[in-house]
Amino acid sequence: MICSIVVGTMLLTGCGADKAFKKAETFYALGEYYDAAAQYKKAYAQTPPKEKAKRGELSQKMATCYRRTNATSKAIAAYNNVIRYKKADSLTHLYLAQQLMKNGSYKEAAKNFQAAIDTLSLCAKNDYLTLAKTGLKAARQAPEWKKEGSAYTVKRMELFNSRRADFSPMLAGDDNDMLYFTSTRNEAQGDEYSGITGTKASDIFFSQKDDKEKWSRPQSIDSELNTDFDEGVCAFSPDGRTMYLTQCVMDANYPRYATIVASNRSDASWSKATAVNISKDTLSSYAHPAVSPDGEWLYFVSDMPGGLGGLDIWRCRLYGNNETGGAENLGAPINTPGDEMFPTFRPNGDLYFSSNGHPGMGGLDIFIAKPTETGWVMEHPGFPLNSQGDDFGMTFEGMKNQGFFSSNRGDARGFDHIYSFFNPDIIQTVKGWVYEQEGYELPAAQVYMVGNDGTNLRLSVRGDGSFEQVIKPNVDYVLLATCKGYLNHQQQLKVSPVKASEEYVLQFPLYNISAPVLIENIFYDFDKATLRPESSVALDSLVDLLKQNPHITIELSAHTDYKGSDKYNERLSQQRAESVVRYLIQHGIASDRLTPKGYGEGLPKTIKKRVAEKYPFLKEGDKLTEEFITALPEEQQEACNQLNRRTEFRVLQTTYGMFDKAGRLIQSQPAEEQPTD
Repeated sequence: MICSIVVGTMLLTGCGADKAFKKAETFYALGEYYDAAAQYKKAYAQTPPKEKAKRGELSQKMATCYRRTNATSKAIAAYNNVIRYKKADSLTHLYLAQQLMKNGSYKEAAKNFQAAIDTLSLCAKNDYLTLAKTGLKAARQAPEWKKEGSAYTVKRMELFNSRRADFSPMLAGDDNDMLYFTSTRNEAQGDEYSGITGTKASDIFFSQKDDKEKWSRPQSIDSELNTDFDEGVCAFSPDGRTMYLTQCVMDANYPRYATIVASNRSDASWSKATAVNISKDTLSSYAHPAVSPDGEWLYFVSDMPGGLGGLDIWRCRLYGNNETGGAENLGAPINTPGDEMFPTFRPNGDLYFSSNGHPGMGGLDIFIAKPTETGWVMEHPGFPLNSQGDDFGMTFEGMKNQGFFSSNRGDARGFDHIYSFFNPDIIQTVKGWVYEQEGYELPAAQVYMVGNDGTNLRLSVRGDGSFEQVIKPNVDYVLLATCKGYLNHQQQLKVSPVKASEEYVLQFPLYNISAPVLIENIFYDFDKATLRPESSVALDSLVDLLKQNPHITIELSAHTDYKGSDKYNERLSQQRAESVVRYLIQHGIASDRLTPKGYGEGLPKTIKKRVAEKYPFLKEGDKLTEEFITALPEEQQEACNQLNRRTEFRVLQTTYGMFDKAGRLIQSQPAEEQPTD
């Protein structure tokens, strides 16, 4: 009787193990490693200890699943079982060593990397041997990195984090007051739990900073951007109006491939994401988008053919309507036989990414690739920015070497969390504002910057009309702001060495070529046309403007208030206009580019929106006629009279000196050269 019970139990156990194994294999084939691991573990538990070969095979499967789901401690135990049951293959010691690195067990990792090298050296030279040799180097170097430390300080940001995974933060907004990140927290959409991670599908969440520098509690984007599928790892175009992100659509019957999609912002809402066309290859994954600071290139991660092994970083040209140019691999020294992931840019052009193929401290380490004339120069930023865990997903607060990143350091479940970082680098930056004179920001403008060190850049202007760029000490720069329909404006900047970070702020008011432009701070003696000395600053600026725009001619006009006779006001204003023209001619401007005109009180000022903001009793469109002014209280009347007493110019011609007498374009232009891309 007892024998019958034992035999029956063994049969039932074997049947249960086979059933669990078949389920596990199905999940594994679909890439659902979390669910597969649970079934392999169940099959392992129901397999008798004496069936060592089968237990060893199941341990190998479990180890792979745990490795892919960041269950480091479980992966180490499973790989040790593989070795104990004598089922180790040529990669077992390599994978075990990599997991030991993530556990901070560097001595044990070194032993296993050496064992992997000994095994793999018997085969033909391959990428795995390269990874093992790199790993051995890292295992020996990591303790020194940790001991040496660095200038970085990091802090876990509890406000942004949940009990699930929160990662890949990305700052946005003109003032970096929006933080977007990816999360699998319970508030994410959908009710299903992923067979890959065991959590809900990830969504994009955001937090906003108020005027007291306090961040709000994270909330999900309330639009069609998030779905029941996985969305995450977002990046933004320089103007902040397009979000690129990774999306992974679930399919119960087929493996899932990540794709890159784009969403456009209208007012405060993000649109439903649509696919970005990168390649016709539908059997490769495309993920982790990043946009170059100039907005010209889309960088991404893919396992598509033609790479150096594992996941590589690629890039393609960005065109309109989600179209791109041909994809190109970044190659060495950035890509390796391992995985290179999560590219992101610091605004100065440095590329930050994470890799397990370069010598690091364990898992994914953050690396910096600095562009030079001869290629990329690699840098490892050390501890504590990097740790024994996975470290990735950098975002920067403007030009400063501070911001946020993500890491699963210290989390036994392998969940990622958001950290802040700060490095007290001495950074010199220039920040500029491009706007219409008497108007508002010009986000359609372009700024060109050249330096006597060979710098030649085209800078993108943000939605608020601002731009920002790192500059170097002992370099002289010229910055030129341009916009269609406006005159160019140039500024010069000499940069001296400093002992602390410094920001230089420049203003670029652009003058509309189709509307009169006020010349501020022009002063005349009372009731006369004589220019007062304090007018020279404004007049010299006008001289510079005309020299920077050598193909324009202007009408220089003077205006008075309504006091006095019409004839007197016209004569006085004409004399004042002629005084300004004489000053310009004396300072090198050709007389045939200048037409003086006195309008007296004949053209009262029309109020623009920006002027109306300074005077609450006025509104945009008000015309300061005598009838309008005399209906106001006395103190407001004087303010309006001051606005009417003004000196302006308007553009008459934009092709001066460009054609010869026969009407042919003169090829050799004396104008200052505009920087090229």
